Amino acid sequence: MNKNFLSFIVIIIAISLSFSGFSQKQFKVLLFTKTMGFHHESILEGVTAIKKLGERHFFDVDWHEDPARFSDQNLANYDVVIFLNTTGDILNADQQKAFENFIKKGKGFVGIHSATDTEYDWDWYTKLVGRSFKIHPVIQSARLKFTENKFPGLEGFKETNWWTDEWYDFQPEKATDLKYILAVDETTYNPKVKWGEKSSDGMGFHPIAWYHDYDGGRAFYTALGHMPLVYSDAAFLNHVYAGIVYAAKGKK
Repeated sequence: MNKNFLSFIVIIIAISLSFSGFSQKQFKVLLFTKTMGFHHESILEGVTAIKKLGERHFFDVDWHEDPARFSDQNLANYDVVIFLNTTGDILNADQQKAFENFIKKGKGFVGIHSATDTEYDWDWYTKLVGRSFKIHPVIQSARLKFTENKFPGLEGFKETNWWTDEWYDFQPEKATDLKYILAVDETTYNPKVKWGEKSSDGMGFHPIAWYHDYDGGRAFYTALGHMPLVYSDAAFLNHVYAGIVYAAKGKK
């Protein structure tokens, strides 16, 4: 074979490998939106927003609602799993075990809004997400509060601004190392609510976003994200992306 031709082939292969390096995304996300309880109208807006975040910040997003995706073999392809407005019991025992193995390998989890209204009977998951949903009053505008714990992605929020959402009241902590980064000021809205025998007058200190290291991996949660239009809000999207980066890379 002609030496010049061989040299040409080598150059083509080198160029191809070089371009393949340029196309390598910084991490890969499994976006999961399965619901077995309440189905949020904002899910499609959320999926669109997170895919756009992937385009903007150069990471891959695979969206699925099939729990069969939760196997050791398939999860090995991802760095982060996002539960976007999931509800109810969405994984069987084998799928739960695969997710536990995923986190134990140093991978990350992001929960958005009703991720805390998910898998109440799975103790490991409740500790991963940090707390479980209890109840909420009617959707209202309120003011946010910062904690002393600094975390990226909060720059777009101001305590003087009003934010409208569905303010989740939470059950007691299941994880003891939660690092709270954002709260809601209960003096700026009416937190009282009663659903049959279940009621609440508020939480006092009312956290709505936190993160922690857990079982070898990392977890970030935000209770914001009920309203469809919030997924086009730059402040909220910066908040979510900071959580994704922490879950993927352990950086904050």
